[in-house]
Amino acid sequence: MTRLALVLALLLVAAPAAADTPYELYAAGKYEGAIRAGSDAGDAPGYATAARAAMAIAAEKAVPCMECLQRAEKLARKAITVDGRNVAARVYLAATLGYEARIVGLMTAKMRGYPDEAKAQLDKALSIDADDPWALAARGGWNVEVVRAGGAFLASMIYGATLKAGFADFDKAFAVEPDNIALRYQYALSLSALDIETYRRKVEDVLRKVVKTKPQTEYENFARWRAQELVDALRDDDMPEFRRLLKRDQGYP
Repeated sequence: MTRLALVLALLLVAAPAAADTPYELYAAGKYEGAIRAGSDAGDAPGYATAARAAMAIAAEKAVPCMECLQRAEKLARKAITVDGRNVAARVYLAATLGYEARIVGLMTAKMRGYPDEAKAQLDKALSIDADDPWALAARGGWNVEVVRAGGAFLASMIYGATLKAGFADFDKAFAVEPDNIALRYQYALSLSALDIETYRRKVEDVLRKVVKTKPQTEYENFARWRAQELVDALRDDDMPEFRRLLKRDQGYP
């Protein structure tokens, strides 16, 4: 080995491995690491990924975690402050507000303006990118949830929310990303909460598709596992267990 080759070999051995990006840490399920790396980056994508990781931590808790959600909310707001055109951050902010609303209850959430701000964030996200599947699915879920909580008449009169609009947004999201486990899992939760008796066949079809799809991230693997629990409860026609799992998965106390 020549002297130059030896020096180069030693440098390669001594060189530190490249640090994982915030998204790589998130995808591997290293959520605290993703939050640190995203926050250290100090840019909008970093903060947005950190918010996404904080939401994953909240989702994996056995009981609702307001502190986890507020952490995600703070990180999403930081991302928007750095770059108001970051679509992901607006989607994550809207999602955290939705989960916080479930913890504090319908009336408190309305007084705090959670539904209005969530819708405003999603509308802004879609004005930036009309085909973003996460924003479309989130707005679809917003419409379904508002109708479920307030009834079709009040939902339409106060918020302009309708099931037709919600289902259309979900359809658009799936047209863009047909194999997105997280989006289809959320769709199944929305339909189940709306009326499991009416939408049972559809819910079963969606959940089975989730279970059969290969996960791309650790969170998708987690969502796939939860979907399997729901499928099993429906297969056994154990509706009390299904409703218990649904309540847990949606983040209700």
